[in-house]
This record gives sequence, structure tokens and C-alpha cells, in this order.
Amino acid sequence: YWKMDAKSSPSPRLSVPWDPKDTCDPRLAKLRDDRGYSYADIITVERGALPEYDTKVKAFFEEHIHDAEEIRYVLGGSGFFDVRDLEDRWVRVHVKKGDLMTLPEGIYHRFTVDEQDSIHAMRLFIGQPVWTPFNRPCEEHPSRIQFVKEYLEEKKDP
Repeated sequence: YWKMDAKSSPSPRLSVPWDPKDTCDPRLAKLRDDRGYSYADIITVERGALPEYDTKVKAFFEEHIHDAEEIRYVLGGSGFFDVRDLEDRWVRVHVKKGDLMTLPEGIYHRFTVDEQDSIHAMRLFIGQPVWTPFNRPCEEHPSRIQFVKEYLEEKKDP
């Protein structure tokens, strides 16, 4: 999780590709280089800006995983990411303008807008973007198996 200066990032209203090499924000450039982000797009989740708004918001709120890290940089508006804790209970993270957060590959999560009903965000990717949700249950998915092994299993001393 990073707190960024959203004023220095691009903010077109519609979902458009954006090359992370074009950033003028030195912190975003460093993060891009350190983590290998090579592609980005901008998305606005609000009625009138996102085609099939109701269908997509419903899909975002379905509990799922991805087979890649999920990176979101909030350029405007706000929303909630819900993730599971060690006891499989929901933990709600309120993201607002300037927040940049990553979710590890294989973590169960969901997203919804808050009472403002609008969020404007940059989605960053390593390589070509593939945004495929795998809805729960998917315990046998390789990304979920790796997540459980890396973050949830007790580490035993050698």
C-alpha cells in the first residue's frame, strides 16, 4: 500500500490504455520500475461512464481471485476492497484518491464503490493485461494453492 499524489497522474474519464512510461510522477515511475509494471489503463466505475454498469459492479462484488497481482491506483472517488483474514472473515479496506494498493495473486477479494458511487482508477499490469476473475470456490487453482502456501500455511522451522 502506498499513498501517492494523484494530481500528477493522468485522469481521462473513460477506460483507456496508458503507458506507465509516460508518468510525470517520480514516485509512480520508481514503483513502476521496481515492480516491473509495463502496461496500465484508466477506468471509471460510475453510472454513465462504465458500459453495463450494473452487471459489472455486481461481477466486481462476487468473491474471486486472479492469476496475477492486482494493482489499483485511485485517481478520484473511492470504494471498498474486501479481503479475507486468516479466519476467513472479511476485512474492508476503504480506498480513496491517492491510494495505491496491491492484492497478491490468489487472494480472495471483492470490490464495490462506496456511497459516492464513483471511483476513477489506474490498473497496472506486468506484461499484457489479463483480467480474468476465478469465482470462489477455486481452491485447486494454481494461484490459490500458491497463495495458501505462501501466506496462510504455518511456516515450520527446518
